[in-house]
Amino acid sequence: MSETKFRHIASAIESRIESGQYPPNSRLPTHRELAEELDTTPATVAKAYKMLAEKDCVESFVGRGTFVKGKTALGQVIQAPEHEECFNFSLLQPCLSQSVPVLQEAFTNVSKLFSADLIGYSEFSGHKVHRESGVKWAARFGLEKGTPENTLLVDGAQHALSLLIIALTKPGDTIAVETLTYPGILAIGSLLGRRVVGIALDNHGMCPDSLAAVIWEDKPKLVVVIPSHQNPTGITMPYERRKQIAEVIAGSNVWLIEDDIYGFLNIETIPAICNFIPEQCFHITSLSKAISPALRCGFIKVPNSQVTMINAHIRANIWLSSPLNYIAASEMIASGSAFSLASQQQHTAMRRQKIAKSILSSSFRESEGYHIWLPLPEGWRSDRFVMEAKNRDVIVSSGSYFCPDANESGHVRLSLMSVSTDQRLEEGLHKLNVLLQSEMNTMFPF
Repeated sequence: MSETKFRHIASAIESRIESGQYPPNSRLPTHRELAEELDTTPATVAKAYKMLAEKDCVESFVGRGTFVKGKTALGQVIQAPEHEECFNFSLLQPCLSQSVPVLQEAFTNVSKLFSADLIGYSEFSGHKVHRESGVKWAARFGLEKGTPENTLLVDGAQHALSLLIIALTKPGDTIAVETLTYPGILAIGSLLGRRVVGIALDNHGMCPDSLAAVIWEDKPKLVVVIPSHQNPTGITMPYERRKQIAEVIAGSNVWLIEDDIYGFLNIETIPAICNFIPEQCFHITSLSKAISPALRCGFIKVPNSQVTMINAHIRANIWLSSPLNYIAASEMIASGSAFSLASQQQHTAMRRQKIAKSILSSSFRESEGYHIWLPLPEGWRSDRFVMEAKNRDVIVSSGSYFCPDANESGHVRLSLMSVSTDQRLEEGLHKLNVLLQSEMNTMFPF
């Protein structure tokens, strides 16, 4: 066997990966299939695959085959500004200037609430009084049947997602997500060696028929859904669609993870999907989007049959979340200031949605959420648009980062809350609108 032949084959496969012919998380042809196509031997293909695995381009699983490694795009989706004059529309967070006074008061009171019991180890994921606060928080925004026993404390929603995927699946398993979804989920799947498949969306969110088809064809171990102000599309599932999704899950042996961190932004409370299938669904919420990402306070409502197992994973992973942050969080929830701040953030988001609607020439779905999913004019690729916006000191997130298959979406995501004031928001949006109205062929004649 020529030493150069398998290297040429590896290079050809790598080119197909880069061109999108073999998208991230897709299964590569078997050794025999590719050998027949390239007029070589399965052993040569196996050596090429091994070389690509050593370069971290692909990964193989016994009995399942070889898959293209997924890409983690969190660093591109969430960017820090290069200087203060930048308009950063990539950070999906609350308007933090509104949160500072509430947090200052809460942490001033925290020191008065210290006790030896509260700052020590706890038998479960955290102290009962803090788990009771999680029950109260989630119940206000549509979750039923939460108790201090089945509500567990984690270090934010991202930690919850990672923890549950580790606990409920193993390397090589399939997880299903919306066909456009939060890149943090894709990053977890890629880093943990899980295959990620997409479920179609329509104007009401995840499609029940597509969900049923994916469950039948791809045999996922779990499904992840963002039912309120979905990231990135901004869609909120109505009551009937939530029931339909619950019915499909109930007819299967698949777990559902309901990532409900934006439920507080709904004008009217919508019941959680978890209410319909409490023993087949894990419900996640947190205080990151309503108050501050720095709190790292998240809550998982767990099926009663899984409490012991998930508690064991939390203990092995972090032992318990910091009681200091949860003392402050519980203080804000008990006093009502957390709910008042959530309402204030909601009204700010609604006002900024209207500002964006009045400035941007491109049409988009207006909602009460923190972000918009902005379609680009014909001829623009999202990655090129992101680059040109950055040249104008405007940072936005490319739509391709939200696709499990890394396809071109023709959109960018804009967070309307990370810019400090309405005035700066308007300035940044006007700069962006100039780019939207420009002729791409004039800008790039080559």
